[in-house]
Amino acid sequence: MNRVRCLIIGSGPAGYTAAIYASRANLQPVLIEGPQLGGQLTTTTEVENFPGYPDGVEPFQMMDDMRRQAERFGTTFVSGVVTKVDFSVSPKKVIVEDEIEYEADAVIIATGASAKYLGIESERTYKGRGVSACATCDGFFYRKKTVAVVGGGDTACEEANYLAGLCEKVYMIVRKPFLRASEIMQQRVLNNPKIEVLFEHNTLQLTGEGKVQGADLIYRKGEPDEELRHIAIDGFFLAIGHHPNTDLFKDYVARDAEGYILVDGDSPRTNVPGVFAAGDCADPHYRQAIVAAGSGAKAAIEADKYIKSL
Repeated sequence: MNRVRCLIIGSGPAGYTAAIYASRANLQPVLIEGPQLGGQLTTTTEVENFPGYPDGVEPFQMMDDMRRQAERFGTTFVSGVVTKVDFSVSPKKVIVEDEIEYEADAVIIATGASAKYLGIESERTYKGRGVSACATCDGFFYRKKTVAVVGGGDTACEEANYLAGLCEKVYMIVRKPFLRASEIMQQRVLNNPKIEVLFEHNTLQLTGEGKVQGADLIYRKGEPDEELRHIAIDGFFLAIGHHPNTDLFKDYVARDAEGYILVDGDSPRTNVPGVFAAGDCADPHYRQAIVAAGSGAKAAIEADKYIKSL
């Protein structure tokens, strides 16, 4: 049994920032790194919108900088995946890899969210080389180029409009013969001369030499007038939703219908005293590294207050 004051689950911007603040508060935090060191941010190409890096930074470098900063102040890092928790008791119980058990006065959940993908092989092939799940993160790299956005909901429409402000042309690839977005978002898309909506289209595969250069689509799949089509693009943006990595905590922590952890107003407090949530696992709206980092700081500050109240 390992007894700790503050345990952090997740190694993205939220988790590392929480570790920096918690370790500077002398909480001697233990951070469980999880399956993807550095979190979802490491799937992007370059980070240009995080303060302090005027020339941009490689995501792995940025995450390593954060990790080393937390380590400098005394954070202990544990490689592995949390497989079970028990938040019905105090101190909280957290089990790593079904073997190592921790008891913690406070737990900070910073497990992030995973973008939903179509499931085609070429998505993995071109990940970080033209395939992105964040227009705000990567759109800048496609200025005056042609891109495609997959999806027909509000998120897809927002991404398409954002990209239209940067790109020469934006295709929207929509499976259904209509958009699922709110009326106002639909009108913004349909009235934007830079956006062409391809209704009843599915993506078969992405093509290109070393990077995305095109997409093979199928129109009205399975219908008599089914037709193959190819479009030339420089970037392929997925906007079909995210899945917060919170299923492990569902028996204890309140979540919304999509699985995002519910927090108390603008604070990181969950419905379980001593359990806090930070980053994308509790943020269905912004999904930005700087926002996640800020929420990680708040979670550590609240954890410190909670521990001192015990």
